[in-house]
Amino acid sequence: MKRALVTGGSGTLGAAICRRLAADGCHVYVHANSNVDEARSLSDEIRAGGGSAQAVAFDVTDAAATAIELQALLNEGAIQIVVNNAGIHDDAVMPGMRADQWSRVIAVSLNGFFNVTQPLLLPMMATRWGRIINMSSVAAVAGNRGQTNYAAAKAGLHGATKALALELASRGITVNAIAPGIIASPMSNAAFSKEVINQLVPMKRAGTPDEVAGLAAYLASDAAGYISGQIISINGAMI
Repeated sequence: MKRALVTGGSGTLGAAICRRLAADGCHVYVHANSNVDEARSLSDEIRAGGGSAQAVAFDVTDAAATAIELQALLNEGAIQIVVNNAGIHDDAVMPGMRADQWSRVIAVSLNGFFNVTQPLLLPMMATRWGRIINMSSVAAVAGNRGQTNYAAAKAGLHGATKALALELASRGITVNAIAPGIIASPMSNAAFSKEVINQLVPMKRAGTPDEVAGLAAYLASDAAGYISGQIISINGAMI
C-alpha cells in the first residue's frame, strides 16, 4: 500500500483529494494545522468507508517541527505520494499590503513546500517511485488583482516544480503542479456570484473539488509515469 501525505487535507479541496487517494488504495495522512478536528473527522470517515487514513498536525512554516513530525512518519516507511496543498490567502492590493501579509502567504505556500518535501525525498528516491503534486492556482498563471503575494508564492511553485522534476526524473519520481481556477467551496461561493462566474468562466460554472481530485489521483497513479515538470490548468477554459 502506497502512503500519501496531503497537506491542508482538512480543507475542501484537500479533503476531496484525500478521499480519492484513499479510494484508490493509498494510506492517506490527512494533514492540518489549526483544523485538527476536521482532519480527524475526515480520517474517521475514510476508515469507516473501508479506507486507510490517519490525521497528522503540524505547521508547515515551522521547519524544525515539520521535520520532527515527518521523521515519525518515515520511521514506518517512505512516503511516496506528496500533495502540497497547504496555502492561505491574505489579499490586499500591493500599495496597501503589509509586510506580514506578504511573508505569511509566501511562508505557507512556498517555504511550506520545501519544509515538507525536502525531508521526504531521500527515502522516496530509495524506492525509485514517487509522485509530488504541488497545488497552484490560476492566479499564478494569469495574475489576479489583490493577490500579488499569493500569485508570487504559487508562481514560485511552478519554477520549483520544473527544477525538481529534472532532478528526480531518473529516479522514477514525477513532479507536477495543478493550477485550479474557480472551484466550488464555501470561500469561493462567498467570493464569486453566479453572474461573476458566468463572466469569467467560459463553461459558466465553478469546477468541483472532485474534478480536481480526479486530476490529482491520475497524476499520482502509475498511468502518469511519463508526465513530469508540467503545470496543468483546470479552470473551465478561463485561460
